[in-house]
Amino acid sequence: QGQLVESGGGLVQPGGSLRLSCAASRFAFSVYAMAWYRQAPGNERELVARISRYGSTDYADSGTGRFTISRDNVRNTVYLQMNTLKPGDTDVYYCHAQDVLSRVAYWGQGTQVTVSS
Repeated sequence: QGQLVESGGGLVQPGGSLRLSCAASRFAFSVYAMAWYRQAPGNERELVARISRYGSTDYADSGTGRFTISRDNVRNTVYLQMNTLKPGDTDVYYCHAQDVLSRVAYWGQGTQVTVSS
């Protein structure tokens, strides 16, 4: 069973930055597509950014120009650099991994991001 462990969340002032990390283990990280989602209480999870096994990326409109997703296949870690944070970015952020061929997928436990003055 694969495991994803997020870290890097916290409280930040508007305009600040955070870098989320997601450490993967117990599966072949390099062949999985990775993504970050966000979820507010009572809402569905929504995509923030994703990166393919080949490194191609795409972003939700809300994060374009402010967020950058990257992966390190040596450290089995995916990152989300979040800049110019706004109060509307406040949510729990989840890491997701999926094998495109087998559709096997894993979720992390989530990390809270709070943007407030």
